[in-house]
Amino acid sequence: MNDWPEGWSDDNRGSRSRYGHGSAGEQPEGARMMRQVPRRGPVPPGQRSYGNPGPSAPPYGAGVPQQPSYVDGQGYDDGYGEYDSGYNTGQVYGGHGHGGDGPTGAPARAARPAPNWRRRIKWTALTLVTVLIVTSVATYFWADSKLRREVDLSKVIDRPETGQGTNYLIVGSDSREGMTKADEKKLHTGSAEGKRTDSMMILHVGDNGDTLISLPRDSNVEIPSYKGSQSGKVYPATGRHTKLNAAYAEDGPTLLVRTIEFNTGLHIDHYVEIGFQGFAKIVDAVGGVTLTIDKGFKDSYSGADFKAGKQTLNGEQALAFVRTRHAFAASDLQRTKNQQKFLAALAHQVATPSTLLNPFTFYPTMGAGLDSLIVDKDMSLWDLASMFWAMKNVNSGGGTSMNMPISGSTGGNLVWDKAKVKTLVDELKNDQKVTVAGN
Repeated sequence: MNDWPEGWSDDNRGSRSRYGHGSAGEQPEGARMMRQVPRRGPVPPGQRSYGNPGPSAPPYGAGVPQQPSYVDGQGYDDGYGEYDSGYNTGQVYGGHGHGGDGPTGAPARAARPAPNWRRRIKWTALTLVTVLIVTSVATYFWADSKLRREVDLSKVIDRPETGQGTNYLIVGSDSREGMTKADEKKLHTGSAEGKRTDSMMILHVGDNGDTLISLPRDSNVEIPSYKGSQSGKVYPATGRHTKLNAAYAEDGPTLLVRTIEFNTGLHIDHYVEIGFQGFAKIVDAVGGVTLTIDKGFKDSYSGADFKAGKQTLNGEQALAFVRTRHAFAASDLQRTKNQQKFLAALAHQVATPSTLLNPFTFYPTMGAGLDSLIVDKDMSLWDLASMFWAMKNVNSGGGTSMNMPISGSTGGNLVWDKAKVKTLVDELKNDQKVTVAGN
């Protein structure tokens, strides 16, 4: 790089006589380019530009412009205006707004870039979405693995054609599975062996409103031909009539489904069963269920002791509420109404944001429910969620809740109204709005 001012010839560089009285080896300091020094405007014609002698410039010394002089301790005067070097204030290369702008006049550091909030928000949102997806997928597989798919509906023979919508058979059994003697005493369940059905309901989920129909356990039904769930043997029909809950006691869920389909003509798509202890655990896990009892009642058999009014029932109280039958004149019909009312309220409580969005409530409730439910082999979590949502909808007034239409009784068993049952089943098959009223 050439440090010499533009226009100086080699003669200028080498002529000692033009550089004052320095030592023989002294060399002039090269011109420094300082961006802080203001540039001058064009040199008027006839004037000599410093560092650029014209063709008729006088010898160096006589024509060299006067060097800047220190003026009043404020800066240098270069003949064109004062140049404030900044040395007197500590501002190196300062002056005229072109120097350092730091608090001490030092050259300013590069300004710290402003935060890119759009980028930060984008990455935060992406992280949250990723966490949500991973958590949801993990929860799904965890819950799916806990479902007890123990009922094989493919063993049910001579089934009706599938209609529109989805039909769930929801069964509450008196199973005491996993209960200790202390549990049986606390919940007033007794210690009977085996399992029987305390409640049976058909929930139809469709586009024209959801319908929850209770089937009284004392309903008079005919036991059809069926295939044994364990033996695989086909048992022919004998025209035998009995209570509906006897079908379950005789050969379990598959015979119960076969009996209901034979006596109604309605295809059952899914089966859901829950026992005593599982029911109580779900209620406790959700923090209790609030409902209004129209009239107080007591029952020493179930342990019920309720006053009228709005109240929150824990697991033990809830089980007593849905099992009570001896306190009512129309024992089985009133019990089925209480069961519908409570199950709809339970579904509503489970579906509230305080349960679904609170992991400390959601996971215990899910765990208690999934450990307690027995379902068919084709049941998915989506099917189960659809069932609970439909029950919540019924409780909110978006559906119909009813008992199976009854025309009378025989031998202590309730006889269904065949004409009304046929109309009801046809409406459900075609997913039409239900017009039939139950008892």
